[in-house]
Amino acid sequence: MKEQIVTWLNRILMADVFLIFFGFAWFAIAVAGRYLNIPLGFDLWYRLWIPVFNPAIGILFLGAFATWSINKISDKFGSQ
Repeated sequence: MKEQIVTWLNRILMADVFLIFFGFAWFAIAVAGRYLNIPLGFDLWYRLWIPVFNPAIGILFLGAFATWSINKISDKFGSQ
C-alpha cells in the first residue's frame, strides 16, 4: 500500500515539475518578447501566476516533504 501511494505521489510530482518547467520557459520567452516589443503572452502568463504556477510550486514542495516524511517514518518503523 505504501509503495503504491509513493509511486502515485511521484508521478503527480513529475507532472508538476514539467508544468513548472513549462511555466519557466514561457516566462523567459515572454520576458524576452516584452523586451523586444513582441507580444509573446507575458500578460497571460502574469494572470496565470497566482492561480496556476504559484500553487504548482507549493504542491511540489509539499510533495517533496511528504515523500521524505513517508520514507523516514517507514524506515523508522520498518527497521524495528
